[in-house]
Amino acid sequence: MKIIIQIVLWIACIGFGYLIYQSVTGPMEFKKVKQERFAKVVAKLKDIRNAQEAYKTVNGRYANDFKSLITFVDTGNYTITQQRDSSYMEMDKTYGIELLREVKIIDTLGFVSVKDSLFKNDDRYKSLMNVPGATSGEKFEMKSTIIDKGGYKAPVFEAKVKKNVVLGDQPKDLLDRENAQVSVEEINGDIIRVGSLEQVSTSGNWPPIYDKKEDN
Repeated sequence: MKIIIQIVLWIACIGFGYLIYQSVTGPMEFKKVKQERFAKVVAKLKDIRNAQEAYKTVNGRYANDFKSLITFVDTGNYTITQQRDSSYMEMDKTYGIELLREVKIIDTLGFVSVKDSLFKNDDRYKSLMNVPGATSGEKFEMKSTIIDKGGYKAPVFEAKVKKNVVLGDQPKDLLDRENAQVSVEEINGDIIRVGSLEQVSTSGNWPPIYDKKEDN
């Protein structure tokens, strides 16, 4: 009986020790996985933003779906222009004299491939819709529209993904805590996004640390 009690106590001690170990190392491992995956998601959202800004430069609005955006990157071109001032003399019919007229002339210098400009020899643009780290092939949500801002019709877009999609294989208690984040050093809320359908903005909701990681 004494031996049985000792065995039970040893098992209990091992169990409690493991729980204590998990309570310390679990959040640390979660943070490491989170930052690695979030960095990849942010990098992809930046690619989407760059492609969307190029699309708007050429088309005057943002793409509403990834098929249109990827096709544009694959086949689109920037027009390279140069603006210069010029002037000429013109007879003014009212006064019967020649007056100097000043004009701005825009010259087309050539064209540059959007694909080469943004992605060079990398074909990662073909998978802009895929969420890095997603376990079931989930896609980013992306929409674009036109909003009225003080009488000005402004094109806007938003691309986003829920944290649950990126960290779906992580412990639920830690994931719930992550979705409730409120900190200047973290991505607040349960979504990682770039752009907005309500404001004229192409900013992302991530902190500067993710920009610094990319720069390094």
